Amino acid sequence: MGSHSIVLRQSWTMLLWLLVVQILVAFAGRSIAPLSILIGYDLNLTNSQIGMLTAALFLGQAMIAIPSGYLSDTVSSRTMLILVATCVTGAFVAMSLLPYFGFVLLCITVAGLGYGAMHPTANKGIFFWFPEKRGIAMGIKQMGVTFGSALAAIILLPLGEAYGWKISILTSAVLLITGGLLASFFYKEPAGIGRVSAKERGWKNLFSGLSDVAKNRPLLLISLAAMGLTGIQMTFNTYLVIYSHEFIGISLTAAAGLLVISEVAGSLGRIGWGIISDTLFQSRRIIILILVTLISAVFITLISILPAGTPYYVLAVIAAVLGFCIAGYNGIWMNSATEVVPKERVGLSTGFTLTIGSCGVLFVPPLFGMMVDISHSFQYAWWFLLALLMLVLISLKLASGIEKQQRPKEAAHAD
Repeated sequence: MGSHSIVLRQSWTMLLWLLVVQILVAFAGRSIAPLSILIGYDLNLTNSQIGMLTAALFLGQAMIAIPSGYLSDTVSSRTMLILVATCVTGAFVAMSLLPYFGFVLLCITVAGLGYGAMHPTANKGIFFWFPEKRGIAMGIKQMGVTFGSALAAIILLPLGEAYGWKISILTSAVLLITGGLLASFFYKEPAGIGRVSAKERGWKNLFSGLSDVAKNRPLLLISLAAMGLTGIQMTFNTYLVIYSHEFIGISLTAAAGLLVISEVAGSLGRIGWGIISDTLFQSRRIIILILVTLISAVFITLISILPAGTPYYVLAVIAAVLGFCIAGYNGIWMNSATEVVPKERVGLSTGFTLTIGSCGVLFVPPLFGMMVDISHSFQYAWWFLLALLMLVLISLKLASGIEKQQRPKEAAHAD
């Protein structure tokens, strides 16, 4: 009893340190979305170019997801935490010193390398520290992403409005490197953690492991669905402030408030969906993703028909519901990706699904912005997101069908 209590307490302590770093990584990396309007004004960018800022972050994530997933299977999480914090901090300091559009894109891409490496690092820790109630633990960790993003909107956007976006970027970088170093000192690896052996390391075995992961049909379909959901999520985050300020006609501060509402709701969603999945649906993740997709489709349709001057409370409700769904599903996605592969491939499967999922952010925000630039209206752009949600639904239904076929086989094998 005493030993179990100590292990349980240590599990939650380690989760706390992972959460701290996740919040600070998101506080820095996800600050690009709320600050994009200020960066756009300063650098005289089009809506399509503003979409490229967010795309650049996720380009970096897509580039590093598989290598960092493999690396997290071979080296300690403490080492990974230091690498993550250093990478993001260095890139953001450089960006603030030389603010030209091309160089800014390059720096954000480099920051995306650190941003993307955080997911497999934290996911592996949660996988081994929490053999039970993993959905709740993953939801709490994933809550750090939206909570950090909300803090960026609350703190960094007003700070940027007063002193310039470069000061905001530097502030986030200093906080991240401080928190990252502290966490790397206090974090401990769980006993019995799976790790790829020395003889299994190397590019040949990386590609072999990746080939095995890529043949997992449920993982592939879930990852394709995540590609659409992630693209829609970051498009909403990037353009919510611009849409509310320039089309609806509210102040920049009030528009930033909507992003805060959305991200706080997303934080609650990451915990809430985890609890719902673990308690009401016996840890079946795909049905949760289907619910998220259907609810999101309803509210994307609603936002597409809003007129200018829509009351703020209507905008707040829409932002909250969409935040709870499209910013709250990520923990379910991460769990579904790690639970369909062998435990020694948890990091690699996370990297694989992040690579595919990140691709959605490479094209959805820029295309959304281009549609607004060409049509001088947001309506067609919102409809574009609605069409993507229908494709996501198809992918999830296919994955659900495979899951139902495999469930009896798994039960028979257990017997």
